[in-house]
Amino acid sequence: MAVLKPFRGLRPPRALVRSIASPPYDVVSTEEARSYAAGNEKCFFHISRPEVGLPAGTDEHSERVHQLGLKNLRRFEAEGWLRRDAEPAFYVYRQRMGEHVQTGLVAAASVDEYDRGAIKKHELTRPDKEDDRARHIETLGGNDEPVFLTYRARAQIDAAIAEVTAGAPEYDFTAEDGVGHTFWVPPSAWGAKIEATFLEVPSLYVADGHHRSAAASRVRRRYRELGRPVGEEERFLAVLIPHNQVQILPYNRAVADLRGLTVAQLLDRARAAFDVAATEEKSPAARHQFGMFVEGKWFRLTAKAHPPPQSPARSLDVAILQDYLLGPVLGIGDPRIDKRVSFVGGIRGTGELERLVTSGAYQMAFSMYPTSVEDLIAIADAGEVMPPKSTWFEPKLRSGLVLHLF
Repeated sequence: MAVLKPFRGLRPPRALVRSIASPPYDVVSTEEARSYAAGNEKCFFHISRPEVGLPAGTDEHSERVHQLGLKNLRRFEAEGWLRRDAEPAFYVYRQRMGEHVQTGLVAAASVDEYDRGAIKKHELTRPDKEDDRARHIETLGGNDEPVFLTYRARAQIDAAIAEVTAGAPEYDFTAEDGVGHTFWVPPSAWGAKIEATFLEVPSLYVADGHHRSAAASRVRRRYRELGRPVGEEERFLAVLIPHNQVQILPYNRAVADLRGLTVAQLLDRARAAFDVAATEEKSPAARHQFGMFVEGKWFRLTAKAHPPPQSPARSLDVAILQDYLLGPVLGIGDPRIDKRVSFVGGIRGTGELERLVTSGAYQMAFSMYPTSVEDLIAIADAGEVMPPKSTWFEPKLRSGLVLHLF
């Protein structure tokens, strides 16, 4: 069952929400965050990426940065830029990106359920990133950014959410990237109903935010070690969107060199595992197809029949490309650490792949077919781990709409 609780959200007044809300911390560099926050003292990056207020070159992971985040949080509260709701509540959050719309429940999810695997994962985490997020959460005394969870859609939940979205929203604005954000605060009686309804959901799945959820678990463990009274650290901030509304874009690849091969040699070796044809199409049209851009030309690679994979994860396109081309032909070992390969979010389009190769920074690039949310769920249910950089979720959840404090 999915144990969700309401919480007393800390959030902006309606008039300030557009000035405060920002992209999530992990989709921008320090330089990009600094530029985004320039001239806006209310920008949420002053809490989520507090190094933007310090000199260039400051270590973004230092204790000085974490303490500045806490100082800024207290300043936002003192100025009235963030205000605590009087009563615990669930919230409803909708995003619109072009024709795509996704609407989710904002709630406090259970760390216990995460620890025992009822909230299922599909990615490995890096200890250094866990360390940083755990320090950030513990220093702030709460979750400033949500974990994106999904679940198998249920008509009963859809109907309950529709009751709320038929009413007037608390926030409704369009961000600088054209994505619309709408936010409702439902009545407490509705909250009791939705809480009971989610108890019938057998599993939740981490879509995006593995480091944030892992860090929340570590902070709860730290609180127990320190003997602190049990409180809101038992839960973490989450947005829950049904699986049939989740949009996953491809996670494309760029490769620095051809490992000494000519293009003709590369194509010849690729034909051992793929049907190869020149094409004007820049993106694959179906699963197990790949676009390859090299020397100003696009090629369509279609995987030939292979023996059944030993696991759901190995049947993913990102695994097929790695196992049959990037590894054996181009000599790229572990893509997590091999600096010859870079990953390009699908939101940037194939034009970015062409730009990277044409600039000379890379010699070739691959456009991918997006991983499906059904693949994600199947892999998580099997207790497996996706290959690195398998999914790019869009739109990204906006930060600064609501915080969950301990």
